[in-house]
Amino acid sequence: QVQLEESGGGLVQAGDSSRLSCAVSGPTFSNYAMGWFRQAPGKEREFVGAISSTSRWRYYADSVKGRFTISRDNAKNTVYLQMNSLKPEDTALYYCAADDSYNSLTRARADYWGQGTQVTVSS
Repeated sequence: QVQLEESGGGLVQAGDSSRLSCAVSGPTFSNYAMGWFRQAPGKEREFVGAISSTSRWRYYADSVKGRFTISRDNAKNTVYLQMNSLKPEDTALYYCAADDSYNSLTRARADYWGQGTQVTVSS
């Protein structure tokens, strides 16, 4: 059983930076590709980015490319989302997700999901 727990959300101002973390329990974290998604009020869940199991591949949504960076530490069973130059439109509930297929994550499909952490960006 794989469990994911996000942390690091909160209230920030436009232009600020923030880092989200996702701790993953389970013996095979290094086998999973990891992704971040977000959902704003009244909107559908949106793909943010994904990272392959070895960190060789990374893929981002156009809306965050150049501002957000995904990284992972397989020794700590943790994946990160570094968010820079935050905008009010980045306000959302952010989820991390895991799947044994990197391609599935890039298509917004995942086997395992966290509960989410709220990020609110004030203007």
